Amino acid sequence: MMVENKARKSRQRGDGRNRFEHFVEMVTSVVSHAPFFYVIVGALLLWAVSFPLWSSSTKWELAVHTGSSVLSLLLLVLLQNAGRRSEEASQEKLNVIAAALSDLMESRARDDEDLAESVRILRDAVGLEERH
Repeated sequence: MMVENKARKSRQRGDGRNRFEHFVEMVTSVVSHAPFFYVIVGALLLWAVSFPLWSSSTKWELAVHTGSSVLSLLLLVLLQNAGRRSEEASQEKLNVIAAALSDLMESRARDDEDLAESVRILRDAVGLEERH
């Protein structure tokens, strides 16, 4: 039994990733390591010590709020994309394991009616996440 889904089909066309997904992978790799954290902390320290250079405290605060909001939104979108792709890959692996298990169970189910019913239930469950 061959399990087909969007992740498998896209992978069969090549590596299944477009430029945006390559970009997301690169950003995720950079953001998820300690140097990015240190860069953000450094930027916040620079912002904090730059207070005397601003004409008003409102503009000083607005600068950090605007920058952090934009950065947060962009990172949220990129990390959500990476998480979705990771979830799809995990689900595909589970579907393949379930399909192989049901094939194995079916080969042993000829004499056991309960096992045959379990095979049917397992096969019905494969791809369930795509139907809901």
